[in-house]
Amino acid sequence: MTNFRDALSNYLTMRRGLGFKLASDERGLISFVSFVELNGPPEYITVQIAADWCLRGSSQQITKVTRLRYVRGFTQYLKLIDSRTEIPSQDLIKCKAKRARPYLYTDREIERLMKAASGLDTVDGLRHLTYHYLLGLLSVTGMRISEAISLNVGDVDFKASILTVRGTKFGKSRLIPLHDTTCEALRKYKVSRDQIGNDDSESAAFFISSRRTRLNYRVVLKTFDMLCQQIGIRGRGKVHVPRIHDLRHRMAVNTLLRWYRNGDDPERRLPALATYLGHVHVADTYWYLTACPELMQEAVKRLEQRGR
Repeated sequence: MTNFRDALSNYLTMRRGLGFKLASDERGLISFVSFVELNGPPEYITVQIAADWCLRGSSQQITKVTRLRYVRGFTQYLKLIDSRTEIPSQDLIKCKAKRARPYLYTDREIERLMKAASGLDTVDGLRHLTYHYLLGLLSVTGMRISEAISLNVGDVDFKASILTVRGTKFGKSRLIPLHDTTCEALRKYKVSRDQIGNDDSESAAFFISSRRTRLNYRVVLKTFDMLCQQIGIRGRGKVHVPRIHDLRHRMAVNTLLRWYRNGDDPERRLPALATYLGHVHVADTYWYLTACPELMQEAVKRLEQRGR
């Protein structure tokens, strides 16, 4: 009989050695192993055991599918230890969940958001600057918010005009070239930050809070929502609420639109955009072609021109 807890520890160690973070996977699989051990651990994992855990409790289909993904990876590893292990099919649970439709901010809305950020209450002269420059960076680079608040002082190369994004969503690092105006804006923030902050070491957070600490993800989201309400940005319905992540979508969509309107071939250049955004699969970048009506219109125009 396999010691499932030891096997899980070894499995996570192996995957993390390949660069995966697996925070949510670990929580899910600890729950799975506890479920397996509830009535005495079985000799090996069966499809029925996996299905029972995936389907228990939650009524959310996406939750069940996520659990299935956790278990499939773990059972594939377990099968190397015990050939009797049964790997559940990825078709065991169907899910028709769709991505949230992005809110595409206008240039005017971005200007108003940054202006509102500049007006944030501050007792140290830093909070309003931090959010002003943070939102500006997100809007022009398409970085994930988690990547931006994880930036260290040493990750910003002003001479080369490059950001180094480390330990991203998929455990890989990448370089982001900066426009001269963006680099100069970050330099201005750094000067103000250094005058008020007290830690300029290479490993110190680049964007810091009023407490001189790295920005908290939840606090940033709360502050962003407040700014959206302040300037009157509202989504179209409950499922179309403006999110800070949509600044990333805006950058991607605007890039594709610019390529279409300049006569470039977006499909040929998509891999470059996927790399810039930190997408593991180009298919994730292809999604933008159907996410925006303007992009669909440009694609139709391109097809019509080819047919003439």
